[in-house]
Amino acid sequence: MDIRDLPFGVTDWSEVERTEHTGEQGVAYWQTRTFGDIRVRMVEYSPGYLADHWCAKGHILLCLEGELHTELKDGRCFVLKPGSSYQVADNAELHRSSTERGAKLFVVD
Repeated sequence: MDIRDLPFGVTDWSEVERTEHTGEQGVAYWQTRTFGDIRVRMVEYSPGYLADHWCAKGHILLCLEGELHTELKDGRCFVLKPGSSYQVADNAELHRSSTERGAKLFVVD
């Protein structure tokens, strides 16, 4: 990641608009800030959430609360709990998210 022309700043996430994104099951709530080509999000998945697509976008993702299940298109599965993270490059490995009990994430892409 090459971060340029970004002065020091602070984000109060309680002031960032929350948008709703329906999954195949459940719903995701995003709070999004964009800094040039960098998107930074707080994402909250409802209990029972299942993404409605296989994602090719690269991310750095940190689980803050709950439990996130990430399935790769090749069949591998990973479970993130609070304090664990994953990283994947753009177009590297298709992945999709789900959670049984809900999850809150911090995502940079």
